[in-house]
Amino acid sequence: FRDGGGCWGLNCVSVCAAVPNSARIVGGATFGVKEVRMSKTNNVDNQSPYCVLCGRTDDCPKKYGEKKTFVEYNVTVHYYCLLMSSGIWQRGEEDEGVDGFLFADISKEVKRAAKLKCNICKKKGASIGCSVPKCKRSYHFPCGIQKECLFQFMEDFRSYCWEHKPVQKIPDKECKGSSQCTICLDLVEQLPLYSVLRSPCCKNAWFHRECLQYQALSAGIFFFRCTVCNNMDTFQKEMLRMGIHIPEKDASWELEENAYQELLHCYQHCDTERCLCKKGRDYNKPDSKWEIKRCECCGSRGTHLACSSLKSWEQNWDCMECRSIFAKSGNYSKQKKRSLATSNKTNGASCVLEEPSPKCPRQSPGTQHSFLLQSPKRMCQNNSNLELPASNRVAMALSPRMSNRKWSLRKRHLVKERREASNILKALKLQITTKTTRLNINAENIWNSALKGFRQRSFGPTNTIEIKFTNCKNTLKTHTAASKHHFFQLLMLHLQNSSLFEGSSAKNLSFDFQAVRENLYFEAGKMIAVSLVHGGPSPGFFSKTLFNCLVYGPENVKPTLEDVADVDVGETIKMIKYANSLSSLKTTIHDCYEFLAAAGCLRTVTELSDKNMLVDDILNYHVIKRTILPLESFRQGLKTLGVLEKMQAHPDEFSSILCHKPERLSAETLCDLFTIRSSSDVNQVGGADFWMVYLKDVESGESAVTLEDILLFATGSLSIPPVGFDPEPTVKFLHIRYPVGNRLLNCLELPITKTYEAFKKKMEFTIRNVLRVERE
Repeated sequence: FRDGGGCWGLNCVSVCAAVPNSARIVGGATFGVKEVRMSKTNNVDNQSPYCVLCGRTDDCPKKYGEKKTFVEYNVTVHYYCLLMSSGIWQRGEEDEGVDGFLFADISKEVKRAAKLKCNICKKKGASIGCSVPKCKRSYHFPCGIQKECLFQFMEDFRSYCWEHKPVQKIPDKECKGSSQCTICLDLVEQLPLYSVLRSPCCKNAWFHRECLQYQALSAGIFFFRCTVCNNMDTFQKEMLRMGIHIPEKDASWELEENAYQELLHCYQHCDTERCLCKKGRDYNKPDSKWEIKRCECCGSRGTHLACSSLKSWEQNWDCMECRSIFAKSGNYSKQKKRSLATSNKTNGASCVLEEPSPKCPRQSPGTQHSFLLQSPKRMCQNNSNLELPASNRVAMALSPRMSNRKWSLRKRHLVKERREASNILKALKLQITTKTTRLNINAENIWNSALKGFRQRSFGPTNTIEIKFTNCKNTLKTHTAASKHHFFQLLMLHLQNSSLFEGSSAKNLSFDFQAVRENLYFEAGKMIAVSLVHGGPSPGFFSKTLFNCLVYGPENVKPTLEDVADVDVGETIKMIKYANSLSSLKTTIHDCYEFLAAAGCLRTVTELSDKNMLVDDILNYHVIKRTILPLESFRQGLKTLGVLEKMQAHPDEFSSILCHKPERLSAETLCDLFTIRSSSDVNQVGGADFWMVYLKDVESGESAVTLEDILLFATGSLSIPPVGFDPEPTVKFLHIRYPVGNRLLNCLELPITKTYEAFKKKMEFTIRNVLRVERE
């Protein structure tokens, strides 16, 4: 071996395998040497077990990141060693090299590090340096961990040596000896140590660093939060600053298949005071008097038909707990639990949906991040001002490593899924016949008129729908496809704000007793299915839990605290979940005894860990069991035109349109949407160029109109429907005086002008005035 880490001879690989760590030049001897590249048939682990950056054979993903071996390039590397190295950047795509780190760059970094001596182990190959400008210390990643150096997995991926690392500022008066780690419950010293961290949002919450790191790796970016107050933004920000790695992934418990299957069995037990069945309360014989009928409201109590004198299975039956809730009008204790009671409305469908009861918006700490974290390993990039489209802020959360490029990749992936969903819906649209059904719609009473139209005898989901709006003077106005899209847009907006759903932005089904009796959940599902296939907008407000219940079945879904829209119920669950002693847990259970009894969640509590099962029971009841009848009715409605079947066959594609709002229009989107049909004289005067430049001006705010206005002017729609436009939108350049929006053909006819200024002036004048008149 020579000092620079080079390699002599052709058989050095076999020699390297026998040389101890002290004699190796941290793997740099073999990297990049053509003669020693391993054959693809060789054993990877035996030929290249050493990380080319730190020279260690350890394979511990939780400490050093995933250890990867690339046979063709004879490279083995720890992911964290590569990520934290000071002289290398991600210059490739995510699927190039090692997660964007090109092999040529890795080779250069290995050669650079081979000249640097580690200040801890005194061996060469120290690729990581302290970020403080005056500090010249270098070290390997494992050595830095051992010496309590600090590595920040965010922004520029900075590292700090043991003398310059950030320390939490904790007032002396708050250092009170020892307390319990809120994760492992073992004692932890309340001191600003490397191995001890304090929550930035809860003064009395202390953690072992190791416990926090394991929890972050398990929970991922979407579920890692303070274990006491559930805060996510402030907590993650501080933990990233203090060197906790939060990976961009779903929680490990969300990825386990059938992890909670035993908790989701269908309830079959007779709970009447006197059971008449000689074979016991658990005996169930379908199509007989000994068939068990579950409570139609909660589903968590049951009775034999004979034990409650029910003549047939079709008869409704309510358990005693639900009857008591009805009698108390929503009061199960001193506080009102609105969502546990049925609706007090009794005047029919219009009462149920036209004036929905106000819902308390749930605050989901996991849905929005108030801070944006920058991608660190992109040279000459600064993403601190990255602004997400408003429609995607709820649906997407940025990880510490997400850059503009990765955000663009994820966005393109979402666009690809929506394109696939569009193709599926176009196939379903082939069912629509030429037979026409006319719906007379009052825009001021959209729900009742829509319900009347969908329930009329002549209505068929496969019929072509024609919409006519009636105003207060009973005159008719119609714009064919534009009217139909406007009708479905009003209908989806009304459903989103109706009492059939609860939550803020991501909604679940609520339980409205009157709506169940009138089969309104079925009608809502039917309307959504018809809107998707007939060219209307998608709802875009389904929660992940609701979508998974529809696709995979409620028995395979585990709800979370974020699915609870009722503030009082949420507070009750939090009190149980965060009880820090057995006595406080029992006190909390005693205070909400009636609620737990009504929910069928009473259980014997003998130790503090029993609270976890109790919380799962309450969540399962409140989010799933309580709404099992509305969910089944809603599913039946979505089966219209085969939409539910396609949802179950293509969950990712339909999730992109049902759980996400349409993407914000851009100049590029409209340019791709409209096909330009030009002639030779148009090309001579640059009409197509004027059109593209104008779209850019509108997007940048240099115009009095918006991109939505242009789309509305041409097609009558404010957004691109999931199934797409029929016919496809086109642009024509004609010798006309002003632009014309032919909504029947989705054609935008534009004037031929000599200058761009004249083109822009005519566009803005026409679009503004036409839309103003329509709105008036």
